[in-house]
Amino acid sequence: MDVHLRDLRYFTVLAEHLHFTVAAQKVYISQPALSKQIRALERQLGFPLLERRPREVVLTPQGQALLPTARELVAAWQEAWQEARAAGPTFTLTVGMQTAVGRDLQREALARFRDEGWRISLRLVSWEDPTAGLGDGGSDVAFLWLPLPGPGLVSRTLIREPRWVSLPAGHPLAAKSEVDFADLADEAYVALPRAAGPVREFWLATDARGGREPRIGTEVTSPADTFEAIASGLGVALIAEKNAQLYQRSDVVHRPVRGLAPAELALVWRANDARPEVAEFVAAFPALPSGTGSGR
Repeated sequence: MDVHLRDLRYFTVLAEHLHFTVAAQKVYISQPALSKQIRALERQLGFPLLERRPREVVLTPQGQALLPTARELVAAWQEAWQEARAAGPTFTLTVGMQTAVGRDLQREALARFRDEGWRISLRLVSWEDPTAGLGDGGSDVAFLWLPLPGPGLVSRTLIREPRWVSLPAGHPLAAKSEVDFADLADEAYVALPRAAGPVREFWLATDARGGREPRIGTEVTSPADTFEAIASGLGVALIAEKNAQLYQRSDVVHRPVRGLAPAELALVWRANDARPEVAEFVAAFPALPSGTGSGR
């Protein structure tokens, strides 16, 4: 039977803390997403690993039996991966992202590093993983929209842009040149998955709703799904200003929104990653000075 090493890592961290919320923070995913992955692992194994009680979580006998070997496998892979990377010069970096970055942000820097002999790999990651691969080591750095999904990550803000709204072409608000967020508060929204954590809440503008819960029309895991859902009339969605230029469709319109703080696009990396190549890559992107940029 084959299982994902990622799921074994989730299990070992959960077994250490015996608390879903704490463990989810440690592995940079939401609590519902962690619970979903553990249940999927249990179904795959054919037996329960944890007993979920009203006020606590405890390991089952099967979970106790599996835990030592699971820890050994996770630790052995981490050690082997580090040894392999240290065996020779490292000129490879994987850059994670969840949407098209555009804005000429990466083009010049990536070209420079490639000219110097680096191998730069771009990895498009679903919104189900809010770290764009940083959490499981699949990415070395990532372009992410803030806020950060959890602790253990460091960011450098590169772009600050107003938030716009994407609407079906026939929507009544599409006739306006600008839209007040108050006019959007009761709309159904095309939302990121719950696993996206605080980034989902940002793009739902939860902080600007005065405690009112947003109305969710549907959830999506990719930009293509987002605009297809909007065009189908399932909801509206907030996006960054220049993403409105990147994602053009005849059946979707984009309008600026008044009354919202701007969005920030950042370069993100792991706080404990001291590799010089990561530091060199980060240094190639100048940080946006605090308080600059346009917003509404």
